[in-house]
Amino acid sequence: MTALEIVALLGGGLLAGTVNAVAGGGSLITFPLLVALGLPGVAANVSNALSVAPGYAASAVAGRPDLAGQGRRIVTIIPTVVVGTLCGSSLLLFTPRSVFDLVVPFLLLAAAAMMAFQKRLRALAGEPKDNPAVFVQIAVFLCGLYGGYFNAAMGLLLIAALSLVLDETLRRISALKNVFSAVVGVTTVLTYSVFGPVNWAVVAVLAPATIVGGVIGARIAQRLPAEVLRWTIVVFATVVAAILLLT
Repeated sequence: MTALEIVALLGGGLLAGTVNAVAGGGSLITFPLLVALGLPGVAANVSNALSVAPGYAASAVAGRPDLAGQGRRIVTIIPTVVVGTLCGSSLLLFTPRSVFDLVVPFLLLAAAAMMAFQKRLRALAGEPKDNPAVFVQIAVFLCGLYGGYFNAAMGLLLIAALSLVLDETLRRISALKNVFSAVVGVTTVLTYSVFGPVNWAVVAVLAPATIVGGVIGARIAQRLPAEVLRWTIVVFATVVAAILLLT
């Protein structure tokens, strides 16, 4: 690995960790970077998932103030997140990647639309406090499935889905997203370390940078007004989807 590649990985990891904590989707920075550096698609995907996992954990720890009173909810949802992630990881390891490459831009656009039209969707679905708990379980299972398969933009999908089914502020939902992302990260680390084609040199460089970025991003997210955070997510998801469609 050349000095230039190391610098690129450090910069990409720092930026990805920050974006993950603020809006989700930071893996969409590091994954294309790894492909550009010459890693095959699946190896880049697996190495990327392992590299950003520590950043998720750092964001979750840094966002503790916004997790107050959510302990019971976290404990009841974690098993569902783990099961969804294991299912998604199995899909990645045993199915071709071409199908996901086709649908991922549309998943991102759907996530952006869910955030942009959140109030209208809530009016159609009913207030989150009136929704049964099973809605939350279904939402996190599907996001875990997605995260285990590709990981990139999982945070965007988590925020969009949880915003529809939970009666919480966006800041508290963002903090909850960081916890669930960390759970997905740990699960994929355990799975891909054994079964996936991991490039450990890449992980050794990229992972520390995502940790620093995750702490920085969590601090930024705590200070952003809810509407600014929401539209940051919408714009970022839309731009990334457009880039993927054009490339």
